[in-house]
Amino acid sequence: MRPQAQPGHRVIVSFGSTKFHTGVIRSIKEDRPPSIRDIKPVLELLDTSAVVPSALFPFLEWVSSYYMCSLGEVLAAALPSGFKLSSESLISLNPLVVPEELILSEPEEWLIRKLQEQDLGMEDAFKLLATDQPLKSIKSLQQRGIIHILEKVKEKYLPKREKRIRLQDQFAENHQALDELTGQLDKRPKQIEAVITYLKAIGLLEEPSKNKNGVARQDLINDGASASSLKTLVKNGIFVEWEAVVDRLAYQGEAPSALPSLSPEQAQAKQQLLNSFEQHPTALLRGVTGSGKTEIYMSLIDDAIHAGGRALLLLPEIALTTQIIGRFRRYFGGRFGVYHSRFSDSERVELWQKCLAGAYDFVIGVRSAAFLPISDLSLVIVDEEHEPSYKQQDPAPRYHARDVVIYRSHLQKAKVLLGSATPSFESYQNALEGKYGLVTLDQRYHDQPGPVYELADLSKERKRRLLKGTFTSVLLEQLRRTIADKDQALLFQNRRGYAPFLLCENCGHTPKCPQCDVSLTYHSFQNSLICHYCGYRESVPSTCDNCGSSDIKTMGHGTEKVEEELEILMPDLRIQRMDLDSTRSKHAYQEIIDRFEQKEIDVIIGTQIISKGLHFDDVQLVGIFDADRLIHFPDFRAHERAFQLMTQVGGRAGRKKGRGLVIIQTSDTSLRLLRHVQREDYETFFEEERKDRLEFKYPPFYRLIMVMIRHKDKRTAQQAADQFSYMVRKHLGSRVSVPIEPLVNRVRNYYRYQVLIRLEKEGLSLGGTKQLLLVTRDTLLALQAFKSIRMHFDVDPL
Repeated sequence: MRPQAQPGHRVIVSFGSTKFHTGVIRSIKEDRPPSIRDIKPVLELLDTSAVVPSALFPFLEWVSSYYMCSLGEVLAAALPSGFKLSSESLISLNPLVVPEELILSEPEEWLIRKLQEQDLGMEDAFKLLATDQPLKSIKSLQQRGIIHILEKVKEKYLPKREKRIRLQDQFAENHQALDELTGQLDKRPKQIEAVITYLKAIGLLEEPSKNKNGVARQDLINDGASASSLKTLVKNGIFVEWEAVVDRLAYQGEAPSALPSLSPEQAQAKQQLLNSFEQHPTALLRGVTGSGKTEIYMSLIDDAIHAGGRALLLLPEIALTTQIIGRFRRYFGGRFGVYHSRFSDSERVELWQKCLAGAYDFVIGVRSAAFLPISDLSLVIVDEEHEPSYKQQDPAPRYHARDVVIYRSHLQKAKVLLGSATPSFESYQNALEGKYGLVTLDQRYHDQPGPVYELADLSKERKRRLLKGTFTSVLLEQLRRTIADKDQALLFQNRRGYAPFLLCENCGHTPKCPQCDVSLTYHSFQNSLICHYCGYRESVPSTCDNCGSSDIKTMGHGTEKVEEELEILMPDLRIQRMDLDSTRSKHAYQEIIDRFEQKEIDVIIGTQIISKGLHFDDVQLVGIFDADRLIHFPDFRAHERAFQLMTQVGGRAGRKKGRGLVIIQTSDTSLRLLRHVQREDYETFFEEERKDRLEFKYPPFYRLIMVMIRHKDKRTAQQAADQFSYMVRKHLGSRVSVPIEPLVNRVRNYYRYQVLIRLEKEGLSLGGTKQLLLVTRDTLLALQAFKSIRMHFDVDPL
């Protein structure tokens, strides 16, 4: 395969005797390593050019080192899954077997009958057997020599192809010949109709050159052309039919408009950012909600492109991506690509290939776009940089997209802009220390005033019996006024489902997940109890599993319950939920946003999806439920997140018309945090919180590494955690916490213990500490008692 095989090319390699996987060549050595006796051959070279450019490897290796995981895990996260070939087990009928002579059970007969037609995958075979132990039946058939089990490498990505049709050149280029043709077909109305349909679709008479690319056959059929007539016209040499590879990502919209002019405040902020970039490679733009940060992003991206560079714009959520795409298309047309998880594997492969080819000036994407092979990168923008969505929790690498693009930009000598109305404490502290530039934009676009924040006292309303379900009288009254004024509202409830749990009033029993130590959430729309950790689901019981009582009631409330109550209280409202359950399809976000913008929806009830930078002209009211749960969540970042969420979702109100109103429902209106939210006073809030962070050794003043230890046996998990903590504490002392059980101490039948390590930022080698942790892990797992332990590291956990 030499010299074709080069670093960055994909190859097929074998693991074990039957399994095949995709590998990526990292480097090529001329000599056999002396420590290795047998080297397996590379089975096949998959690429003619590198899929992973050599310039990207130092960045990927840094991610592997910093987040304490393997390079393979980083590549698995970076590459679209369509690039990853793997083998699948296929079942084939032994050709020497005579099925009629076999003694088989009824399910086995069904399977053999199907195998006479075609080979089957394991999953299809299991379905056909429909027994409790399908694998046992398959092994029995294999041992008896009736079937063979083979391994076949499966290609996940295939280019999209479509059949296209065009007119023969002699008719397209000669109007007289075309007139004669229509005369010949005079007595064949369906064929003449097919020709006319083609001429209209292509606009041949106005622009004959368009005939070269023709029209998709299916489009002609959709426009009324007969499929049989098209087949006859191709057979008679009037039409030419061929198969073409189709660009799944081709842009076919309108020509772009000129960029919008910046307001004086925006222009000043942009100039300050440019000045900051001369001193600092990274700058933080703290702009209040509705200040027009997106217009500044557009202007900076346009400048970067004109200077010969490329840009990357990261957004925290798909919902935000779908709305911003429309705004960017208006001004940039098809000059940029879009990358997020709702795209198919094939679409993501094609975007990766286009980035390799330099086909886009910039890309808009969610956190995984941080790994795209963009060359000549000169500007990276991380919008809503405070968002936890930028941090990957599982599987490894548990990276933070904001932090990895800062390092990548350092390698590629690009500038980084972090934007937020409520910056993360880490970024704001870095700006105060002079590591980042800091620019503030504290005025809304066109001097639009910020929203008014009003506190609705749940305790008082409860005592006066004014509460109607989860709604205070204050919120209901303002909602009626908003709708009467032909405006719209957003209601924020950061919990999906109908109710967090069911409770038996007779014995106090609550249905729990059999695999995780959490109660099952009731979803009325699906009429199911669902675990939000592992996905386990079961039907809703009519009686208590513990005592048989039928006195079961729902406790708490999620988005579904808020929706149901509002439908009863205001039946004429047009209501839409916007949460994970209502947005599972590919275009669900865009459809909801479009309908809301067209005023087909009066109220959206949503989780934190609705807090992330969405812009709606007619939203004048925002209602926030469950503020107390946000504030009192047992986590050192709870106040920071509560401030960010309430400020961000409140910023959706009054962005174009008069001053918006935000109503926060709380049982304690005296909380200082709520006063800071009302005044949108980020600086004072930050100063108060930073004192506690410094005292208790938390970020942004200390680094954290969280070690998670798991095992199916609780005692074994605890002993392993104790032993690991003891071994590391000998070197790091009080920086290492005693093992504790997390809030949810069992997930997917694994008991969990965590050890938290706090590291000062100065005077201690971070690399040396990580190496100590890895060596300690390997030492622990080498012990017989702990070899089945699962352990991972989460650097900079959220």
